[in-house]
This record gives sequence, C-alpha cells and structure tokens, in this order.
Amino acid sequence: MSSGSDVDPVDAAEETIFTWGAPPLKFGAGAADEIGFDMAQFGAQRVLVLTDPGIAALGIPQRVAENMKRYGINAEVFDGVHIEPTDAAFETAVEYARARGPWDGFVAVGGGSAIDTAKAVNLLTSCSGELMDYVNKPIGRAEVPSKQLKPLVAVPTTAGTGAESTAMCVLDILSMKVKTGISHWRLRPALAVVDPLLTMTLPPEVTASAGMDIVCHAVESYTAKWYADSGRHRPEERVTYCGSNPVSDLWCERAMGLIAKSFRRAVHSGAEDVEARTDMMMAATFAGMGFGNAGVHIPHANGYPIAGMVKEYRPAGYPQDEPMVPHGQSVSLTAPEAFRFSFPSAPERHLRAAEMLAPQTEMLPDPVEQLPHVLVDLMRDIGIPNGIGAVGYGESDVPDLVPGTMKQQRLLSTCPRPVGEEEIERILLRSVQNW
Repeated sequence: MSSGSDVDPVDAAEETIFTWGAPPLKFGAGAADEIGFDMAQFGAQRVLVLTDPGIAALGIPQRVAENMKRYGINAEVFDGVHIEPTDAAFETAVEYARARGPWDGFVAVGGGSAIDTAKAVNLLTSCSGELMDYVNKPIGRAEVPSKQLKPLVAVPTTAGTGAESTAMCVLDILSMKVKTGISHWRLRPALAVVDPLLTMTLPPEVTASAGMDIVCHAVESYTAKWYADSGRHRPEERVTYCGSNPVSDLWCERAMGLIAKSFRRAVHSGAEDVEARTDMMMAATFAGMGFGNAGVHIPHANGYPIAGMVKEYRPAGYPQDEPMVPHGQSVSLTAPEAFRFSFPSAPERHLRAAEMLAPQTEMLPDPVEQLPHVLVDLMRDIGIPNGIGAVGYGESDVPDLVPGTMKQQRLLSTCPRPVGEEEIERILLRSVQNW
C-alpha cells in the first residue's frame, strides 16, 4: 500500500484544477406552474417575487405568486426592476426588500435584469454591507459573502443571458458610466425553472439581441484561455471563471448546435414556433452552464462600456423612455473583430465554432475570416446593428471606450491572448462598421 508521501507532488507553478457548477434545473412547457411546490420544498413561508413592469403587465409574476399561495406561501410581487439595471436600481430593490422583509426566499421572473437584481437583493438582505463592498475590483471591493444566501428560484422569460445558471450579476455604475458585476458562487440560484412558453410573445428584436448573447457566451467560453494555461491558484484564490475546460466545452458545443438549428427561426417566426423557442431556451441554459464556469472575454468586456456610455440610441422592441444598448447587442458588436484577434491562440477551436454555428457554410480561403464571416452573416440576417457606429459611437469615441473595457479584468483574464489598451483600441476601431 502506498502512502501519501509516495505520491508525486503537483508542480506548484502549473494549474491542474478546474471548477464547474450549475443549479438544479426544471425545464419544459408548464414548468413555471410548479414553482409553488418547488419553493415549498425549501420550507419558505414568505417569498418576494422580483420582475420588471413589462413582464408584470403580462401577468406572469402574479400567476407565480398565486401558485405559491396554494402551497401556503405568502408571496409578494416587486415589479420595479430596471431593464439593464444600474446601481441605483439595485439599491431601490434592496431598500424595498429590507423594508418589507424578512424573506425566506426569492423568485426572479424576467430576463437577466430581473434575475441579476434578485441575486443582488438576496446577497444584500442575507449578508451585511453595501453594494460596492461586493462589486468586482477595481471598481468595487470584491468582498466575499459571509454566509449562505436564501433560496432563489430563477425563471427566465428571455432566451439569452443564461443568468439562471450563473453565479454573477451585472449592473451599470452610473457615476462612473461603466458596467461591472458581482461574482461569487453563492449568488448562483438554488433552482432554475425554464419554461419556453414564457418566451412566445417576445418581439423579434429582443429575440435577436438575447440570442446573440447566447452566441457570444458559447463562443467566448469555447475560445477562452484553457484552464491549465493559468498559473497555479491557492484554494482561496479560485474564481468563478476558471477558463475553458472539458465540462464547459460540452455545454457550449451543444448550445452552438441548437443555435444553428433554431436561432433564425425563433427571430423570424417565433410567435408560433414552439420548437425553436424551446431550443433557444435550452441553448441559453446550456451556454450559461458553459460560460458561467469557463468565462467570457473580449466581446463582453467591450460590451460593458458600449452599454454603459450610451448616448441617444433607443433600440426597436425595447422601452423607449431612455437610451440603452441591449446587452446582447453590445457584446456582439465587436465579436467578429475580437475573434479575428483571438484566432491564433486556438485556430482549431475557432474553426470548430464556425462549423457548429453554420454547418453548411463553405470554407473561406483565409481561415481567420471563417468565424467572423459566420457571425456577420447571422447578425445581418436577424437585424443586429452594423457595428458600434450604428449605436452612436464614432472613431473619436473609441479612446473613451477603451478604459471601460480595461476595467473588466475579471473578463480579460480569460482572454486566450494577452490584450492591452492598444489591442482593444484596434478592435473597437475596426468594429465601427462590421460590413
């Protein structure tokens, strides 16, 4: 029998460990009508349902609350979630929850905005401290939650963010005009309830933007730095985004296959195509299981200042009361050029991603252009704006965008190639117009 002393020591400079996690999943048509039973299993008696005004107007959160009441749960609906949430919007929701609490659990009904708001509310009503204590460095202090949070059931109504699977939430810091986030495994929902029927009435523009978020999640995760290419981490240093790894790869590949099959159908005929809606909800969840552990890189890092510094752009299909660049648009606008930059790090992965997203596309003479070509063809077909110029930015704005990207070191740390201000500036300049 060998003893521990006979085992060869691990090279202290070489990473040999990756981490992967995801919440339990309930998926399928009608799944949202079982949330009362699900929340009752956590022993909850008082539950706050968080949603936005648009989803509230459809009656879905109220239906969820009524279902919980049948199981003896006192459920209340907060419908003040802000689309593309800000620090001020998070604070408003937290103040409401603190004033009306305590709560035994939370249910988020909506897109990534509602789910991210619920994660922040759960964190700041379960643990002491203020919002900026937990926001990622260098913008916040990146403190670690001190204890387990309350049960959070995430019910997505868009096929895009994958927030129901992930351990982070995203917000705009208004005073800094920058988008950032909070990231820790305790933020991950206790249960993801994914009901494709909740997406049937989504406008085509929202379907397209949210779907491009899935595309970027899957491809960025698939092309992220391989986990073993990082230096060795101590246990307390391990972060949610550990780099591409064998488990995340499986989910990303499956997501890209579903995107190829059903994304265009969901945009162009989603009101009556239940199969396409189902496939896109599954793709969003699968991609969330991939990027929520492997991480994303340049397109998402660029997307934060593109959204955070918006001028006058008001996208069709979204509320028109204030300017905004929807998250799925903001991350996709520099994706073609970003993947040209990352191609040398892993040519075979970029080509494989292009093949999975568009199996019928012929190979181009220049392999570097294969994935950008596939993305541009898709973006043109579904109505994504033509580069950052189409959402209000010109070449003269690029120097102001670069610092916002460089603040996203949590994302850039998983970039497969070293990237600095010069490289980001070049990518943004070449993305003013994509075709």
